Amino acid sequence: MLSPLIFTPLYRRYIWGGRRFASTLGRPLPPGDDYAESWELVDRGADQSAVAAGPLAGETLGNLVREHGDELLGRHTPRRAFPLLFKFLDACRDLSMQVHPDDARAARLATPDLGKTEAWYVVDAQPGSRIYAGLRQGVDAATFAAAVRAGRCDEVVHSFMPRAGDCVFIPAGTVHAIGAGLLVAEIQQSSDVTYRLHDWNRTGPDGHPRPLHVEQGIEATTRMTPVEPVQRLPTADGAARLVTCEYFLLDEVRLASEWRVGGDDACHFIAVLSGGVALDDQWGLPPLPAGGCVLLPAALGTQVLRSTSASGTKLLHVQLP
Repeated sequence: MLSPLIFTPLYRRYIWGGRRFASTLGRPLPPGDDYAESWELVDRGADQSAVAAGPLAGETLGNLVREHGDELLGRHTPRRAFPLLFKFLDACRDLSMQVHPDDARAARLATPDLGKTEAWYVVDAQPGSRIYAGLRQGVDAATFAAAVRAGRCDEVVHSFMPRAGDCVFIPAGTVHAIGAGLLVAEIQQSSDVTYRLHDWNRTGPDGHPRPLHVEQGIEATTRMTPVEPVQRLPTADGAARLVTCEYFLLDEVRLASEWRVGGDDACHFIAVLSGGVALDDQWGLPPLPAGGCVLLPAALGTQVLRSTSASGTKLLHVQLP
């Protein structure tokens, strides 16, 4: 039978990255100040989460889905690939303003893909940091298109200053950008179709402006309203529901002593935001610190997670609907 799965992070280095995976999450990082993304859960072609330790060390998430789908996914099997991608992002500079197509539009691409609906949880926010999401009140499709074509996309996009603990839901078709100074946890459909609408008139590593996808992005933008942080809703197991959508459920869990999860014939993904978590002793796995993640296969049944911090532990909990 499968055991709890802890994967080796896959790091992505971009011009807007930094070193908060080390300074805030306490991870050892090689030299460099451009660590932008840490992919914790991915099954997308050559991009594969690999098991970090134990009898399955080195096994990829894709192989587990194909060879142990019933044990891993339970009632959500069969799947050709794991449908979600989870990552941390360290934005030391503003990310580009972009939009992702929905499933129907992504399926019409030359290389068909999924759309990309996502949600962000703000782990840390430096003073003055901003999130850009949706369009300002009263901006219609024609006004938006004219602004994008004129290089003034930033003038019509809604923004706000978030606080640590805020969650923002970004359905496909929503213009968005993560602003400088934010450390964010992101859950998304396993897709990488992105249309860049505005890049703050800066140049890329080669000294040239990065390409924009103006007309594709305008066509893919289907949501014209401002986006604000979500409202939390209590759940039956004592968590706070942040997002319910057709692709994933996202909860925040505040753990004083212990919390039970699973037993519903489905897998569960846990990301530790603060404090620490110990898994059942039978697995022989070390406690997960802040930034640690684990995928609990469906076949494990109910699992008890214990806080290792006297001040309590905060988790994100991701499920398939």
